[in-house]
This record gives sequence, structure tokens and C-alpha cells, in this order.
Amino acid sequence: MGTKGKVIKCKAAIAWEANKPLCIEEVEVAPPKAHEVRIQIIATALCHSDAHILHPKFTKALFPVILGHEGAGIVESVGPGVTNCKPGDKVIPLYMPQCKKCKFCLSPLTNFCAKLSQFKDPIIQQEVMEDKTSRFTCKGKPVYHFLGTSTFSQYTVVSDTNLAKIDDDANLERVCLLGCGFSTGYGAAINTAKVTPGSTCAIFGLGGVGLSALIGCKVAGASRIIAVDINSEKFAKAKALGATDCLNPRDLQKPVQEVIIDMTGGGVDFALDCAGGSEAMKAALDCTTVGWGSCTLIGVAIGDKGLTVSPIEILMGRTINGTLFGGCKGRDSIPKLVTDYKNKKFNLDALVTHTLPFDKINEAFDLMHQGKSIRTVLTF
Repeated sequence: MGTKGKVIKCKAAIAWEANKPLCIEEVEVAPPKAHEVRIQIIATALCHSDAHILHPKFTKALFPVILGHEGAGIVESVGPGVTNCKPGDKVIPLYMPQCKKCKFCLSPLTNFCAKLSQFKDPIIQQEVMEDKTSRFTCKGKPVYHFLGTSTFSQYTVVSDTNLAKIDDDANLERVCLLGCGFSTGYGAAINTAKVTPGSTCAIFGLGGVGLSALIGCKVAGASRIIAVDINSEKFAKAKALGATDCLNPRDLQKPVQEVIIDMTGGGVDFALDCAGGSEAMKAALDCTTVGWGSCTLIGVAIGDKGLTVSPIEILMGRTINGTLFGGCKGRDSIPKLVTDYKNKKFNLDALVTHTLPFDKINEAFDLMHQGKSIRTVLTF
């Protein structure tokens, strides 16, 4: 391509400071260095983790920054040493790297990578490239990366360990959801919780991740799926995707976990918390059956006090799991999920409630905060 080795000027949404709208700016994107790939982003969706960084209580974030981690695009150019993709390939950037060499990548027990495991908080790491510099410049100043992806830019640069090459005929406006939300929820049910045929499940939080977990439970063969959310407007979509029961804790006369225990004769086999927050996490754990109940924690709430657990709750045979990116080893798992979507194993279309031009990114954030969207896809 004519842009290879050259700085590309394009538009990006920059967060200059916390608690303020993003600004559409012209940025300069440097060419990729060794083991780096420059990608033209075609479509990107919003995730609550992007909003977390902008929250005034989240004090760890560095500004200015280009957010975004749920995107899909086309390789524009590659740096020296890159062998897993070439210009013109369709790819999905990954916030969970997979080097395929470290003890974590070589283990079937986890989807972690040594490049990520050194950080205590994966939401704020990967702010610069491995040489400790940024590939973004705006108004003469360097701009931080986000999660190693920064998909809120028409062009971005990622490590070759942070992208998955996918089929040439993939619909980028849909498979971009595999960059985080769908893979996280669906994978939590399939890979982490390992939901079994005929089992009973409860899902807390019916955003993009929660509905994806619901899809995972349905695909796994669960016989009963109880969907829980404080926004009853989400129940129609949940039932269309396979929920057998829907509960709004604000409409109940007693705690939702007690209602679920009564409904299931002692509790569900699997509970997945996709909402975050101490109350939702505790309810998810409490609604599982003694003996073998499994509670998987997925959601994160800013400023939350965490989960307080009595040892007896675990001694009674319950387990608590945690998962990032749904246990998916990105470079291996995501191409397979793209193929599954093409073969209609699951429906990503149902999760996309809005499609907007990239310039309307702040409108997309408003829709998310107002609970009016599940996933908004932005196109350049």
C-alpha cells in the first residue's frame, strides 16, 4: 500500500480528561515497529470498560488516551518479524495477548499470557507499546494507547500477539463484538463455568455480556435460564435469546436469590454475574445450590466494596470462578468463533441495537448510560 512506512493522518476519538465527552481529532499514527501491526479499523463497538476509564472515581487512568477495544479491521502494514498476518487480512485486535510461548499460553488451564499477568489491573495496562512509546500523536503531543488496542481510531497499531486473523468474508460490523463483549459472556458460560446440558442457570445483568452469557448457556443445553436485571425493558430480548424466566429485583417482595431458590427447589447449578457490584455478586453466589453450585464472576463495578464470603458458603460445596475474556485464548479461539457465527451457531445481530457513524461516538455513550442500547456499532 502507498501508506506503508509512512505516518498516517486520520480521525480518532480522544479522551483528554475524565468525565468529559470524547473529542474527534486528527491524529498521526506512526508506522508499526518490529512485531507490530497497523490496522485500518472498519467497525468498533462500545463496552462499559471504555466508560470506566472516564469515570471520575477511576483515578488510575492516564490521559490523553484513545479508548476502544471491541473492533475489527483490515491490516494496512506490518513491521519486521510479523508472520501471523499480512496487509489486506481481516483481523480483530485483542486486549488479551497470546504470545503462544509463555507458561500460561502453553497451559490449557488459562487464557492468560505472561505479557498480561504481570499487571494487577488489566484494565489500565498496555498504555504504550513494548518499547515504552506511543504510536499516536495529536497536536504535537503523544497520546496513550488503551488495552493494547485503541479501536476508537481509524488506524491503530497493535502487537502481533494482540490480534486474531479471521476469515476474509467475515462481516466486520458484527464480528467486532468478538473483541470483548460476546466472547467474554459466551466464553464464561462455555469455557469457565462449563455449563452442562439439562442444567439450571441464573444470569445477573442483561447487557451485551450478560446476553452473550445467556446465548452460551442456551448453546450448552441448559434447560432453565433465569435472567435478572433491574431494567425490565431488557426482558423481551432475553426471552427471544432463550431465557425461560425473567426477574427484576425491584419488583420482588424478597431478595432475588431467595426467589430463585424457591423457583428451582434449592438453587441453580450455575450462576453468572455480569453486572458487578457487591449485591449482585452476593446474590449470584447465594442462589446456587449447595453441593455443586458454581458462581462465575464477570462484571466489574467502579468503586465497589467487593464480595464478602463466609467460609461455610464454600464448604457447602459451592465454587467461585473468575474470568477475563471468557477464558478465550484469543488468537486460537476468535477465528473459530467467527466461523461459528458464519455457520449460525449463535446470533450476533440480536446484540446490535444501534449502528452509528463514528462521529456520533458520544451519542453512543449516552445510549449506553441510559440503558437504551445493548451494543452500538460505530463505522468509519
